[in-house]
Order: sequence, then structure tokens, then C-alpha cells
Amino acid sequence: MASRKDRKKQKKKSRTWLKVLVATIVLLGLAGGAYALSIYNDAKQTVQTDIHKSVKSIETNVTKKKMKEKKPLNILLLGVDERENDVGRSDALMVMSLDPSKDKMQLISIPRDTRTKIVGHGTTDKINHAYAFGGTDMSIQTVENFLNIDLDYYVKINMEGLAEMVDAVGGITVNNEIDWYDEGYYKKGYHYKKGELTLNGAQAMGYVRMRHLDPRGDFGRNERQRKVIQAIIDKGASVGSVNKISSVLDVLGNNVKTNMEFSDMKNLFLNYRSTRKDVTSYEMSGHAKTIDGIYYLIIPDEEVMKVHNMVKDMNEK
Repeated sequence: MASRKDRKKQKKKSRTWLKVLVATIVLLGLAGGAYALSIYNDAKQTVQTDIHKSVKSIETNVTKKKMKEKKPLNILLLGVDERENDVGRSDALMVMSLDPSKDKMQLISIPRDTRTKIVGHGTTDKINHAYAFGGTDMSIQTVENFLNIDLDYYVKINMEGLAEMVDAVGGITVNNEIDWYDEGYYKKGYHYKKGELTLNGAQAMGYVRMRHLDPRGDFGRNERQRKVIQAIIDKGASVGSVNKISSVLDVLGNNVKTNMEFSDMKNLFLNYRSTRKDVTSYEMSGHAKTIDGIYYLIIPDEEVMKVHNMVKDMNEK
């Protein structure tokens, strides 16, 4: 049986792995890069044994070769709504493409109600149901088939950890475009006034969850999700928040999985962090249609081809 000292050491390591992940995947160049690099040796064992989760749908050897040659990469970001006794669904799907030769990043949002073939399930359904039917592997295969692209990595984040993350950085500020009272997910009765808002964790969750009071529906909600994520990144990267990094990472420790190994994270941080200098975002669009009483978003073939070409252009070095 491990001693109390050993258990404390393991607990400390379990808190440090995310410092690597956030520095490499999310912040990509957070102030204090030398500090992040110093974390690697301490975090290596924990990353490899507890955080890394491989998937059958991605050819690891091909991906590692691309990274070694500093070629563009495609990463699937899965924002998953997982709660106790619930298999969960992917609440947000984004394809992040990184081109280190041009220092560019592209972030494409796929609306969760998009109707498409669910690869490996034999049905046509909402794309976010792929996760409920077959987890991360089925989500990867479905997105690859939908856009006719190859994915190199995935990062899965449990959206339930968002509130704690916002509180850990001391709250965030966003520019709110519509006025409403919260009567939805968190039922806090908070007034989301139009203009600049400072939000705590619970208020931020209400901000990203609401869609029925937004004329743009899911599109408006997806835009608010991106605003909150960007606000967290900006707050975490600010000089005044450096001393809060550990607490931010602690609350995320149980909410992230990735097929990246420790060496992949290190290479990504060293060779791809400058892609944050030039970021473009795009959200796929389509038209609403009710089929057998179920709401879907139908993405036209020309829109799918447009996005396929956007990813393809990013991948051409």
C-alpha cells in the first residue's frame, strides 16, 4: 500500500498534467513558457498513465510523422455534456487546424443538430448523438466522414467543469449582444444586460447554455461559447492571473481526455504555439427541418464542400 507521502506526491502530479495540456492545446503560448516547460518532467508519468486515452480511429504513426515534420494538424475539440448516470452527448464540436509554417489557426464549429450519417451505427441522426452512441471513436469517424478530412488528435472537455474554471480565474468579462433574464439551465434569475458583463462561474454557464431566447438559436449559443473560452484564455494569459494558473488547472483535472502522449504535447508547445498569432473562426450554416417530429439542421452539400476545402487549404504546406 502506498504511503501517505507517496499518495500526496501522486495527487500533486495529477494536478500538474493539465498545465502541459492547457499550455499546448488551449493557450498555445501562454506567458511563462519557460515555466510550462519546467512542468514537463514532473507531469510526464501522470500524462502517460492517467490522461492519455488512445482511439482506434486515428492512425498514431501517421500523426506522429506529421508532427515530426511540422506539418499542419487537425484536432477535434469535443465539448461533452456528461453528468452522473448519463452517457453524455457532444454539446460542441469544433475542428481546429494548426499551420505552423504560416503561424495560423482555424477553428470551425459544427452545429450539434447537424443531420448526417453516424459512422459505425448505421443511422442518420444529429451529429452530437455520435458520442452518445459510440463515444469519442464514433464522433471522430463521423466528423471525418462528414467533412471528408483526416483528424490527427482529439481533446475532450466536460463542459460541466466550465463554471469552476471561470471562478478559478476570478471571473471573466464578455461583450453581450442581447438582453435577457436567465430562466434556463441554472435558474439564477440573473439579468444578462446588453454590453460589457462580468460573469462568475454559474453566470457564465447560464450565458453559454441559453439558446431559446436567442433569435439565432444554436448559432448564437455557439458564438457565446467561443466568447467565454476566449475570455478564459485572455484572463489566464494576463499578468495579473499568473498566480491563479494552478487553481485553474486543478479544477480541470478530471474533465479532459486526449490521445496525445506526453511527447506530442511537448512538440505541440514547442513548434505550434505561434499559430495563436492569427486565428480565424467559422460556423457551418444550413436550414432547419423537422423530420418525424425531430428538429435537424440540414447542411447543404456546397457548404460541406466549402468547409472541406477550408481545412484542405490549411493542410497544404
